[in-house]
Amino acid sequence: MVFSLTSADGHLLSTDPARLDLELVHHWLSTDAYWALGRDRAVTDRAFAGSLPFGVYRPEDGRQVAVARVVTDGATFAWLCDVYVDRVARGRGLGGWMVGAARDHLAELGVLRILLITNDAHQVYAREGFTPLDAPERWMILDRRPPVTPITGKEQNSGTPLTVEA
Repeated sequence: MVFSLTSADGHLLSTDPARLDLELVHHWLSTDAYWALGRDRAVTDRAFAGSLPFGVYRPEDGRQVAVARVVTDGATFAWLCDVYVDRVARGRGLGGWMVGAARDHLAELGVLRILLITNDAHQVYAREGFTPLDAPERWMILDRRPPVTPITGKEQNSGTPLTVEA
């Protein structure tokens, strides 16, 4: 079932996957999101196909201005990820509104635990009720991603020189 919500300023939030502009989403993530730099379009498509998407759309023309996805069983656990607001739409509270709407929608489904990872948006998530892990020593991870350079975001083999792409 598709969930939708309209903000006070007329922005539309929808979980309808058919509304997503996946070409735009892929561009945002693969070129401007530190956690997804260089991500292949096919990976973006598969990730969103297997997730609950949240898109935010401008009131004047319906153009997508923000996105997030939730990996969830719909019952006990969710991982909020790929949260991105277009640079031209930042500073208007859309990211917090989208995260709050996702949190509330998941609560309606009965999901009581939502995990996320961020390098730089702690304040945005804290305003929506997220807190640091109180027992990080209990959490574990198996991370098979190849090493990524912070400059290009691309996989870097130790035997090749570092290159900077324009």
